[in-house]
Amino acid sequence: MTAALQAGDERIAPAEIERRAACGAAALARAGVREDDVVALLLHNGPAYLEAMLAARRLGAYHCPINWHYKADEAGFILRDSGAKVLISEPGLLAQIAGGVPPGLAVVDDWAGTRAAHAPWTGAPRPPRGNMPYTSGTTGRPKGVRRTPATDEQRRLAAELYRIALGVRPDMRALLSAPLYHSAPNLYGLQVMLAGEALVLEPRFDAERTLALIEQHRITDLYLVPTMYVRLLRLAPEVRRRYDLSSVRFVSSTGSPCAPAVKRAMIEWWGPVFTETYASSEAGHITFIDAREWLVRPGSAGRPLGKGVVKILDDGGRELPPGEVGLIYARQPAYPDFTYANNPDARRALERDGLWSVGDLGYLDADGYLYVADRRSDLVISGGVNIYPAEIEAVLVTLPGVADCAVFGIPDAEFGEALAAAVEPRPGVTLSGDEIRAGLRARIAGYKVPRVVTFHAALPREDSGKIFKRLLREPYWRDAGRRI
Repeated sequence: MTAALQAGDERIAPAEIERRAACGAAALARAGVREDDVVALLLHNGPAYLEAMLAARRLGAYHCPINWHYKADEAGFILRDSGAKVLISEPGLLAQIAGGVPPGLAVVDDWAGTRAAHAPWTGAPRPPRGNMPYTSGTTGRPKGVRRTPATDEQRRLAAELYRIALGVRPDMRALLSAPLYHSAPNLYGLQVMLAGEALVLEPRFDAERTLALIEQHRITDLYLVPTMYVRLLRLAPEVRRRYDLSSVRFVSSTGSPCAPAVKRAMIEWWGPVFTETYASSEAGHITFIDAREWLVRPGSAGRPLGKGVVKILDDGGRELPPGEVGLIYARQPAYPDFTYANNPDARRALERDGLWSVGDLGYLDADGYLYVADRRSDLVISGGVNIYPAEIEAVLVTLPGVADCAVFGIPDAEFGEALAAAVEPRPGVTLSGDEIRAGLRARIAGYKVPRVVTFHAALPREDSGKIFKRLLREPYWRDAGRRI
């Protein structure tokens, strides 16, 4: 039986969630969805999102979340690359990506009406496939992480991992306001629905409303990211004191590093309820640390979970001793193996001796605690959102008057990182930051548009001709007191 769902003023009992998911499964099956197929989801946070995920799960199909900020080109690529059989969306979001919907793709723009028109699906249970998130690297295009079905042993290991890393247990009453199109909140929401007591799902994060909901629903568990911590800490002292937060037992966070001062302030306010994991869409949850351990080792991402393995290797593949920074390689046996949809070569490039690296740099201390030091790739994490500069650069360089460009991350007190663009105009052309931002905003999601745009007669280059991004980033980070 699933958890109860509270979304706004609507409270849906577990039996009704089960019925809706079964009716939705019948609707998807009628649309041609079979085992191993992909159901794309372009939706705001709400009951339809979770119902559709549970429906696809019953059919043994993957659900593939698409960021609802995306425009036609961004969403269209994922729809084509994933081979989605059905797209479930909303009229307003469909209009936003209209030019990117592949011809012949079945589209459901009224989930409630569609599933209500079908009797519950009664087919034999199929092995669940779960989420198929799209992540990226430096290639400029995201890649779909497609896992093989889990074995019984992997399901057992994963259940124990989720108990530790996410706090999943039968009596949890969780609050989730992060967008379900991100892989970590998506997994969190699904696991609460499968094994918890109740999930309060919000369309977006609001700091004071979060406190009010904790008191109203006696919330025991939350998924938050460091940007949310910053916004909560900005509330006036009298607002903070207004709400009873004593029910909170566990706060899960992953996806972006948290400034030690911010985390310490949250622990002083809420108590030692905050946890952190090092994870990726490819490797899954690798390490874990709770607040008490973190206070002893501030900045650490913890030790390996369960049967997880972490090694620090140099460029030649040699294992480095404690304290030396190198590439983080890891493996979590609780997760099934994966491939990238239509891109197996990219998956092979991550692997070394059965371990995977997504390009993060770090070190282990003498007790095996992991510290993430930097990212080798150009990945920027802003407010817990992964942003890949190569994707932005591929659009920016096509704007009128642009000869070349570089996009990179700079420090931001609220979001951790913000985007900056360095632009080399064509000879004789004068451009403005507003022109650049407007040109980008018309073609990519707004959160990918750099806040800072600078212009250079000639961008700094390495001997190979490649733009020297480190020289562009360095002035912004010099006095930040951190590297990421």
